[in-house]
Amino acid sequence: MQKPSIFTLIILVTALTVKAQIQPAHQYKDHVFPNVDLKQNLSYNPFAPLADKESYLFDLYQPKSDHSRARPLIIWMHGGGFKYGSKTAQGIQIWSRDFAQRGYVCAAINYRLSKKNPAFHFNELQKSCYYAVQDVKTAIEYFKQHHTEYNIDPNKIILAGNSAGAIIALQAAYSSNAELSRRTGVADSTATLKPDDRARIAGIINFWGGIFDIRWLKNARVPIVSAYGSNDHIVKPAQTDTGMYGSISVHEKANELKITNGIKAFNGFGHELQKHFNPLFGAGNPTQKRWLEAAQFAADFYYDILFKKQE
Repeated sequence: MQKPSIFTLIILVTALTVKAQIQPAHQYKDHVFPNVDLKQNLSYNPFAPLADKESYLFDLYQPKSDHSRARPLIIWMHGGGFKYGSKTAQGIQIWSRDFAQRGYVCAAINYRLSKKNPAFHFNELQKSCYYAVQDVKTAIEYFKQHHTEYNIDPNKIILAGNSAGAIIALQAAYSSNAELSRRTGVADSTATLKPDDRARIAGIINFWGGIFDIRWLKNARVPIVSAYGSNDHIVKPAQTDTGMYGSISVHEKANELKITNGIKAFNGFGHELQKHFNPLFGAGNPTQKRWLEAAQFAADFYYDILFKKQE
């Protein structure tokens, strides 16, 4: 029998190597839709008072040429210390486009902001969060009612955000209005009528946020994926004497309670994964790259628990 030539062997090895390197793309995990359709300034609370109408606007990001009828939805909430920011924040736009390219529908929402100074008054920050939580619950209800219009699966809604937005997501899923009312001092007439009014969602993306009371994690079983900077001094990952339990504390408690969760640390970086956090300037390319790394980690996490079994 004739032996294969060296040239033939080289071609065969090269072909096998290339084939091994080409991995199939998975919707919801990888970027499978190059283009995104954006609709701006829609309202998730069209009956809001005129003075508050801007607080209830959202931008909708959808994968172009996607004909699926039951797509997962991510509701993105911006940071800004409950005082500043909007649905057009740099990170929110980046993450909304990134996940839309994977096949998600993304709604970047506004919510009511404080007219006071929550950055220097923690009680005011908690009160501001209370009102923001009510707004995101309104958004969830809106999208569940309009799920056929937007071709979304009402059982696969994920709350996501960075900083204040992540804080809102965690409180919405794990605390009731009654618990938030007692914590913040905001009177809530509905709290006694609906003792179990936590947001019914499929998951949380917590980018450098935290929860006010770590004991609230026993209230639900909502999966949580977190990312944080190890040098974050705004929302400290593990310190609890500031009235906020950060990503490490959430991860450890979730493990104790056997809540599905994942966590990614960016060592040496601070809040917003910046080397030196400065809210007055936009993030440069290195920081944006870290944001996208966090996005990939979150996409991998939810693909494994929500979609992998369907294949």
